[in-house]
Amino acid sequence: MAYIQLEPLNEGFLSRISDVLLCGWTCRHCCQRCYESSCCQSSEDEVEILGPFPAQTPPWLIASRSNDKDGDSVHTASDVPLTPRTNSPDGRRSSSDTSKSTYSLTRRISSLDSRRPSSPLIDIKPIEFGVLSAKKEPIQPSVLRRAYTPDDYFRKFEPRLYSLDSNLDDVDSLTDEEIMSKYQLGMLHFSTQYDLLHNHLTVRVIEARDLPPPISHDGSRQDMAHSNPYVKICLLPDQKNSKQTGVKRKTQKPVFEERYTFEIPFLEAQRRTLLLTVVDFDKFSRHCVIGKVAVPLCEVDLVKGGHWWKALIPSSQNEVELGELLLSLNYLPSAGRLNVDIIRAKQLLQTDVSQGSDPFVKIQLVHGLKLVKTKKTSFLRGTIDPFYNESFSFKVPQEELENASLVFTVFGHNMKSSNDFIGRIVIGQYSSGPSESNHWRRMLNTHRTAVEQWHSLRSRAECDRVSPASLEVT
Repeated sequence: MAYIQLEPLNEGFLSRISDVLLCGWTCRHCCQRCYESSCCQSSEDEVEILGPFPAQTPPWLIASRSNDKDGDSVHTASDVPLTPRTNSPDGRRSSSDTSKSTYSLTRRISSLDSRRPSSPLIDIKPIEFGVLSAKKEPIQPSVLRRAYTPDDYFRKFEPRLYSLDSNLDDVDSLTDEEIMSKYQLGMLHFSTQYDLLHNHLTVRVIEARDLPPPISHDGSRQDMAHSNPYVKICLLPDQKNSKQTGVKRKTQKPVFEERYTFEIPFLEAQRRTLLLTVVDFDKFSRHCVIGKVAVPLCEVDLVKGGHWWKALIPSSQNEVELGELLLSLNYLPSAGRLNVDIIRAKQLLQTDVSQGSDPFVKIQLVHGLKLVKTKKTSFLRGTIDPFYNESFSFKVPQEELENASLVFTVFGHNMKSSNDFIGRIVIGQYSSGPSESNHWRRMLNTHRTAVEQWHSLRSRAECDRVSPASLEVT
């Protein structure tokens, strides 16, 4: 594209407009727009403009035209006087004419550039939200509430309101006399000592006094004046390997004088908590917890030993556990035989005041809702931790295995009257709980392999509520 040398016009307002339109394009010297460049204002050289002319007039220039019309005469008088053009003999302009024209162009550009706004102005009206109606009511924005963080949430959370022992939160700050006067559950005398030579902890349960009279929840208790207390001992958090004293009949001041040992390393013993629970034996209903004493062993000198009188506090567990049963299941698909091993039980509910219990296990096969077969183990005298190691086999075709259920019921043998119910579980199609369902599922997935598992015994009412097979047996 060729460069064309143009001369600015000198006739009034039209001359200024033409010069500005020409000057809105790129300058040859600085490669910038002339009204943004300083080189064109200070240079005495001739300004050459590159075409073509712009197709449209800039908006900011149109807005200034009205101002230019009003002040045309004044502005012209203040500018540098225009001189007529005189051409040289060779047709070229003289240097003085060129300088005057360039100076006049730069002055006009600077004057218009000062009027040009630096940035566009936008008028933003407030936005109103709402349903269109005859009367517009501006809606004010609501105040944003501060979002809760997890720390704020748990700061407002009060665990004591959801704890079963919420009424015992202040026990640690009370003395034994204050606890005794507040709860009136009696006191327990016991001692502890650790044997470093044999690595075992000895707990001695000595006696109790001022125990409260018994409470009957179902009205079946006959003697409401005397209790039949005994003590269960365990090292928390392990409650499975617990010990139990004998039952003292009809007394509120029992004397036990019994010792129990726990095989446990010394460092591990210091991390445990000794839990002593006083329970009231009831032959015709569930045993009732009178109170408990919890002693962190890290707070006592185990090697030196010592004995204490401690006031009993209420327990969140009103009823004692019924015991546990260890079973083994094995299915042989080729023979269509379901083999059951009754291995042992522990911490069974005591059914006899003087001799503990004479427990045995009854196994009943239920197909659908029909009782098919019943078998039972021998009973062992005077124990709550019996070892059986007895095996039983039931014929169950493989196509009927999915509809089979095994009902295990532990009784205390009684020669004078009916046997005493201790606990029950159901394994199979109508299992009594998640643990039982898991045991049955593991057996189905591992044919020809014996699968052992411990199960916590449940009450008859609980099994009848969740398992239809429990309702079909006695």
